[in-house]
Amino acid sequence: MSLKIALILLFTHGLPILFFTYMATDVLLRNRKKADHILLSLISLCYLLLFAEEYVRNQVPLEYSGILSSAWLSSVGIIIPGLCFHFLIKFTRLDSKMPRFIYPYIFYVPVIFVLLNLATGAQLISAQQFYQAGMWKLPVYNDGYYIAMTSSIVSDLLFLIPLFIAKKKADTHEQKSIYNQLVIGIIVSIIWHIVFGYINYGDSLPPYPYLYSGIIWCYFLRHTMRRHDFLNLYDKRYEKLFNMNPDPIVLVDLKGTIKNANPGALELFGAKKLRSPSFFDLLNDKIKERIQAHKEIIHYETELLHENKRFILLVDADYVWVDNEQHVLLILRDVTMQKVYQEEIQFLAYHDPLTRLPNRRYFHEKLDEALLESERNHETLALFLIDLDKIKWLNDNHGHLAGDDVLKHAAGIIRDTATNSHGMAARMGGDEFIMYISGSPSKQDIQTIIEKMQLSLSQFMFKYGTTPVAMSIGVSYYPTDGKDGQALINIADNAMYEMKRSHT
Repeated sequence: MSLKIALILLFTHGLPILFFTYMATDVLLRNRKKADHILLSLISLCYLLLFAEEYVRNQVPLEYSGILSSAWLSSVGIIIPGLCFHFLIKFTRLDSKMPRFIYPYIFYVPVIFVLLNLATGAQLISAQQFYQAGMWKLPVYNDGYYIAMTSSIVSDLLFLIPLFIAKKKADTHEQKSIYNQLVIGIIVSIIWHIVFGYINYGDSLPPYPYLYSGIIWCYFLRHTMRRHDFLNLYDKRYEKLFNMNPDPIVLVDLKGTIKNANPGALELFGAKKLRSPSFFDLLNDKIKERIQAHKEIIHYETELLHENKRFILLVDADYVWVDNEQHVLLILRDVTMQKVYQEEIQFLAYHDPLTRLPNRRYFHEKLDEALLESERNHETLALFLIDLDKIKWLNDNHGHLAGDDVLKHAAGIIRDTATNSHGMAARMGGDEFIMYISGSPSKQDIQTIIEKMQLSLSQFMFKYGTTPVAMSIGVSYYPTDGKDGQALINIADNAMYEMKRSHT
């Protein structure tokens, strides 16, 4: 063999072999476990074997061309359509529609025929006739050759069926674009087969020039893979951001199965919880309904009860395609403490920070509402003004912490009394409290309530020994003592000071 012939063979067959070697290796290394990657690697490997056979055949004597073509070239050529069909069915997710006893075995039935052919010395597949023309050992374009070529084109046309079915069912423009590119790749390959398979170009082209359509087909697959990332691993840069983000991030399919979770999610939920049958079980039903309806989820606030702890989460979600299947990526921001602080600020706007009772402003709003309600229902209402006597004495003798302790306990007594009697209590300021009870309480009921509150406080005060601290309580009644809040407060205030003077 001359140097010129060796260089030509290196260019016509060596470069395609290198291309398919790189293609098969690159795709497989991206994900060795996924069927899509394995199948595409096998398709590339088969095309590599076709060019390897031609590289070998054109360097050995002519008499070996028949056996090499029948045992090697034809066998690999029969396997390729099955692999391509399997890849397209798997890629378009039509495999889920096929019976388990058929899929994927139906795509590899021709392998049985190939094995039988090899076992019988490559006699089942009739060897092609070859002749020497220049540097090439060319096949004879006879009936057998054209039948094989026509069968190859028909199988290529059948590749379009799963793509058209999947395109019709596609929900997004991106999905349709992927299928359109693969359809174009198949059509270009078919045109190449027709132009370079049916026409005999003699020794001006290498034997079987239609084989180069495999480069076109694999180029379209690789181009689609790069553009749409349907066979890529997660980009390392985004994987690092995914793992470093302190907020919980989870990737789930539309059934709620968790596909991936970052360390933030593992810390919040725990690995055991994330292995639950459905991630939706951890969230409320509204989130699940919005996701399955493909609705927008932006700053959606939801509560989560996890290990007897209440979490408030702010959820943002977007729908993404992973492995040609729609998933949802959820970012869950834990805003529990922010919400607690916000609720506390809102609470303190209307409540006393020490006793946690409503403040004067809030009480007057609710009192006005209660008076209107009593007027509509023709009911009476009792208003209590309560003062704790001798708190200064307690502060001077036992310290301010003791004074705060008594104020909080007294507030609890008053609050519980109001709650149990269809009323409301508030702290007016200092050692003074106010309370109303609606629903037409009788004077006997009011007297009983006063005695119970005073008794409860006196029992609590035993912890500080003998003290003069007590409750002075004045009461006024709607509508007999007044029809507005201020009038009732004035009457109750006078009554309270009458009781206070009686304690001195």
